[in-house]
Amino acid sequence: MSKIKILIAVLILVGIATGGSYWYFGGQRTASAALTLYGNVDIRQVALAFNVAERITEMYAEEGEQVKKGQLLAALDTRRFNNRVAQAEGQVAAQEQVVAALVAGSRPEEIHQAKANATAAEVEAHNAQVIAKRQADLQRRGLTSKENADDARAAAEAAAARLRAAQAALDLAVKGPREEDIAAAKAQLQALQAQLALDKNDLTDARLTAPIDGVIEDRILQPGDMASPQTPVYTLSLTQPLWVRAYAEESDLGKIHPGMPATVTTDSFPGKHYQGWVGFISPTAEFTPKNVETPDVRTNLVYQVRVFVCNPNNELRQGMPATVTLPLHQAPGFKPGCGPAGNETSSSMPVAPAP
Repeated sequence: MSKIKILIAVLILVGIATGGSYWYFGGQRTASAALTLYGNVDIRQVALAFNVAERITEMYAEEGEQVKKGQLLAALDTRRFNNRVAQAEGQVAAQEQVVAALVAGSRPEEIHQAKANATAAEVEAHNAQVIAKRQADLQRRGLTSKENADDARAAAEAAAARLRAAQAALDLAVKGPREEDIAAAKAQLQALQAQLALDKNDLTDARLTAPIDGVIEDRILQPGDMASPQTPVYTLSLTQPLWVRAYAEESDLGKIHPGMPATVTTDSFPGKHYQGWVGFISPTAEFTPKNVETPDVRTNLVYQVRVFVCNPNNELRQGMPATVTLPLHQAPGFKPGCGPAGNETSSSMPVAPAP
């Protein structure tokens, strides 16, 4: 009877040992099916400033307000910019007329006038030449003074010079403006047009718009303040992208890769899972940051992992502690990314099992 009891006791001990082994190693396999990392939510911030200097007249956004890309946030006094644009437009219009006149060349009336002047000069020169010859003959016969003959000869030479000038003016009128003059006028027009574009750009820059979707975190200036490119008007927190900055040990680097799915949880919303994916793994090691270190790991080298996370209800905040769970067996068909409202693009995004 005692032997039977001993045999039963042995069988019970073997069963307990077998069950314990199965539970332990099964639990280990379950735990090894996911990797858990710890970090903090990180959000990019943008300092919004005007690109020109002028006094602020209107501000349309308040702190905590959600804004969309392209939404008008503030405006400057535009009187000075409008005057500059009007001045530049007038200069461009005037130069365009100059270029048009040079390209069109001489008008028919101008050519006719030049021909008439040349004809008159020719007649005048011929008449002066005849008078000069007559005075020269009279002077040889002693019928006039040498002074009169010299005056007639000088008048003939002057008339001949005026004829040459009139003929040259006629040639210029027929040929029209030089190509160099036209090119110079066109270059001046381009310079004025460029200045007009700059003035119009300054006028556009007098309106401050949101460069991307986000939330106004700080309203720094007020209407009446002098704005400049060096002075931010608002601080904008970007709603996309949003990520968790976590850290992985060197022994875990082989288990993770960019694009693998992730589940993010926070203490602020217990039981709520935010879907995400690994977007970046640092190529260099660093000592464990103070905000995640423990006495046992404060001297360990770790690698930064950036886990992008979808935040459809804008519940995650800058610096919020977060836990990242990475399933080590990725389900097929997963595509990283969030929809326009911050929801995940893949409806079949797997939820990593809790370790």
